This record gives sequence, C-alpha cells and structure tokens, in this order.
Amino acid sequence: QVQLVESGGRSVQAGDSLRLSCTVSGGSFMDYSMAWFRQAPGKEREFVASISWSGGRTSYADPMKGRFSIFRNNVNNTVYLQMTSLRPEDTAVYYCAGNLRLNMRDSDTRAYDYWGQGTQVTVSS
Repeated sequence: QVQLVESGGRSVQAGDSLRLSCTVSGGSFMDYSMAWFRQAPGKEREFVASISWSGGRTSYADPMKGRFSIFRNNVNNTVYLQMTSLRPEDTAVYYCAGNLRLNMRDSDTRAYDYWGQGTQVTVSS
C-alpha cells in the first residue's frame, strides 16, 4: 500500500519562507512523477508544481514561478516544496500527489494515483 505523508506546514508571516516535505512509502518512488497541489477554503484544488521521476523536469503554476521550487531526493523517497516570499493568498492545505498517469496533464487532479492527507499553510499579513 502506497502512503504519502506531508509535513512542514505551519503559520508564518507574509514574506517568510517555508519548506514542505512529502515522504512516500510502500511503492516505487523512483518511478513516480510527483506534484504538489493546494486547496484554499471554498476553492477548488489547484496545481502548484510537478517534478519528473528523475527530477530533471519541473513545472510550475504561473503564480508560483520564481517563488516556489520543487525538488526530490530519490534516496529518502521524499519530494519537497520550497516556498519563498509567501503571501496571504498562499494560505491553503497543501497536498502531495504521486504517480502521474500516462498521457495526462500534470496539472490535472485526476492524473495521479496517490494522494497525501495534506498539510496546512497559513500566511498572515
């Protein structure tokens, strides 16, 4: 059984930085493209960033470009999201997703087989 466990979410001030982690167990992490999504209260879940199985290719939603960075460590089965210059509008539950299905967009919530439970990030002004 594949499990994804996120950590690192907390309350911060605008302008602060934060690193989220997602550790995968029970599966073949090295074979999975991974992604981060987020969901703010009353809004749909939205794509944040994705990374290929090797880490050689990354993709970001426009509001995150230049502020967020996704990277992975295939030795400890963990994918990270480094967030800088945080804004109040970044407040959301952040979810890790794993194993992008073939021929599907990495920004599509339906494209992943595995999801974590989420970690709350709150940014105060």
